[in-house]
Amino acid sequence: MAYYCFLIEIYSFKMSNIGVNSINFEFKSMCMLSERDLVDLKNRGIRVEDVYQQVEFFRNGFPWMNLEKSAVIGDGILKLSESEVGHWVNQFDILKANLQIVKMVPASGAATRMFKSLFEHISEGKSNKESDLFLSRLHEFAFSKALLSLCPSQDSNEIIKTLLGEKGLDYGSLPKGLLAFHSYEDGSRTPLEEHLFEAAEYASDGKKARLHFTVSPEHRARFLNLVGALMPKLESKFGINYEVQFSEQKPATDTVAVQLDNELFREKDGNMLFRPAGHGALLENLNEIKADLIFIKNIDNVVPDAKRESTIRYKKAIGGLLLSITEKTKDYLLRLQGEISEGLIMEILAFTNSHLGIKMSNEFSHLSNEEKIDGLKNILHRPTRICGVVKNMGEPGGGPFWCSDGQGNFALQLVESAQVDMENETQKEIFSNSTHFNPVDLVCSTRDYEGKYFNLLGFRDMSTGFITEKTKDGRKLKAQELPGLWNGAMAHWNTIFVEVPLDTFNPVKTVTDLLRPAHQND
Repeated sequence: MAYYCFLIEIYSFKMSNIGVNSINFEFKSMCMLSERDLVDLKNRGIRVEDVYQQVEFFRNGFPWMNLEKSAVIGDGILKLSESEVGHWVNQFDILKANLQIVKMVPASGAATRMFKSLFEHISEGKSNKESDLFLSRLHEFAFSKALLSLCPSQDSNEIIKTLLGEKGLDYGSLPKGLLAFHSYEDGSRTPLEEHLFEAAEYASDGKKARLHFTVSPEHRARFLNLVGALMPKLESKFGINYEVQFSEQKPATDTVAVQLDNELFREKDGNMLFRPAGHGALLENLNEIKADLIFIKNIDNVVPDAKRESTIRYKKAIGGLLLSITEKTKDYLLRLQGEISEGLIMEILAFTNSHLGIKMSNEFSHLSNEEKIDGLKNILHRPTRICGVVKNMGEPGGGPFWCSDGQGNFALQLVESAQVDMENETQKEIFSNSTHFNPVDLVCSTRDYEGKYFNLLGFRDMSTGFITEKTKDGRKLKAQELPGLWNGAMAHWNTIFVEVPLDTFNPVKTVTDLLRPAHQND
């Protein structure tokens, strides 16, 4: 088999001098690819340059984020008063009739990790703390009736096997979106259903509710069937139409795996191994959604009807606030086309600091007027997002920070622990002392001041990916994830953090989380 040795220079990482993690470097990558490899890449829609870029990151690693300080209330995080929340809710309700609104829900992940303790109960042949809790309160789960109808036995192993196995409910392989989460008098509801109910309240212009779920190919038919069965009832209940779309992670976003020596990992048949690149790959899906506002929320963060009021209220509030900020941004961009005074420059600079999450370095004041105007246009002409953040209660995950680009500029970013050098005591302390947490509660504006849609791929920071160690067929390998959807994939967006109530964040990470009061219908 013929192999080709490619030597390629890549210059793809020259970023704006205002962005976070700005880097300007070039590298040469040498890699052996066969004719079959090239055909495989073409069929997948993956560029040869992307493979080299990924291999180079395996070899050199990703640079750490440079945390300057935590974002806190009054310095990076807005805390809305009750009257302000009411104002922005009213603004949203007034404007929504003329808006295209979409709710995007990443829903492709399997629920396997949710049942980790139950799998261990079976494999180890003994109970554990969580499996004991599960079995002792079995009747409180929304799926208990269906489960016990299939397994009348009181044997704990049989009950768990029936819940997880394909001969029973098959919950061990289904995605979270299709599991029974909440009990109602007329039956149970899955997270998919709860998102449909919730969307009628804020992802609707009063006539149509639009949702977009990203799903895995093997479960797409199940999602479609459930939505088809629900649609008549929901449209009758709310007096609106539903438009529900599904998409899958694109094969072209998969990344190569390498051996521990950073050579391409090849399977037994000689083919390169490709792996899904994490939720950052969904930026391609988000890039294809055409709307004025896009709400993003995880599939498992839902509550029953009676406990949804706070969620609806704050979704509308951050939506109304974002509309106000983007309108102001458009106004400034238009004013920058005409006569520009020093006063206008200073006014816009203050706006970017207070409302767009950007603090310019002291060097900005020494630039010429033309350079200042170009810099401000660069900041204003970007996608914009508001991220709801909750008080940090010790949940694992990322949070809001002011980050430095190394040139004296600072920008607000959501940062995960894997992006931080925990060997650096200063960086570790900044991360550990974060007051707030990222619950994945976003509303996005992806159109510019002329109404054109941004190409979102141009606003990510490719140097913020992740490398993890995995195994395949007993062999160790290194895998690579693209910059996270709400982390590096949105690194060069304008970002506003707003504190939202803790009761709007109710994820289900383990099966016993469904026993929490937030998921129980009183």
